[in-house]
Amino acid sequence: MITLEDIKKNPIIDSCIRKGNEFLGAMGFTEHSYRHINLVSCIAENIIDKLGYPKRDAELAAIAGYLHDIGNVVSRNDHGISGAHIAFPILLQMGMDPDETATVVSAIANHEEQYGHPVNHISAALILADKSDVHRSRVRNSDFATFDIHDRVNYAAEHAFVYVDEQNRTITMELSIDISICPVMEYFEIFLQRMMLCRRAANHLGCNFELVINGAKLL
Repeated sequence: MITLEDIKKNPIIDSCIRKGNEFLGAMGFTEHSYRHINLVSCIAENIIDKLGYPKRDAELAAIAGYLHDIGNVVSRNDHGISGAHIAFPILLQMGMDPDETATVVSAIANHEEQYGHPVNHISAALILADKSDVHRSRVRNSDFATFDIHDRVNYAAEHAFVYVDEQNRTITMELSIDISICPVMEYFEIFLQRMMLCRRAANHLGCNFELVINGAKLL
């Protein structure tokens, strides 16, 4: 049985992750390195575990979270699709069960808000985990004067957390934003589509989705 630790030790996967993050940096994108993928992996696993799915499903969510941005090594555009194509043969060659492989690659392929859908519970957990990672530590640009809107929104985010209330079937994304850096409206300007996808993902898991920013419930 292939585990998350097996995935982390694979040199091809490691190369794709490192080089993909390097290429995104050259294009001015925010951080997509080990910090991001390990965090997304942990959150996705926690969501599945909290909602009572089998332990193996929680590990598949963790694997999908760790691999979800592997397609950045090809291009930022449609990196979910290219990532699924990269991961599929690697996982099979490592000995992962074909049905498990299909579940993981479908989650990778469907995590982008432009065309993604929560096609299964692993996919839904990955969407919620990925879209919740907004934080100032992801900004690579050190010159505030040249920040674009993505830099400002991420830099303004001081705290982000996903709460799962398994009893009331509610998934809450809680953010603290420094509005002297970025008004809440700018957050919605670039994240509204992502929040709508999160709502569909939560519904797929049989939960309601809530967004709380600076203590105010906005969704």
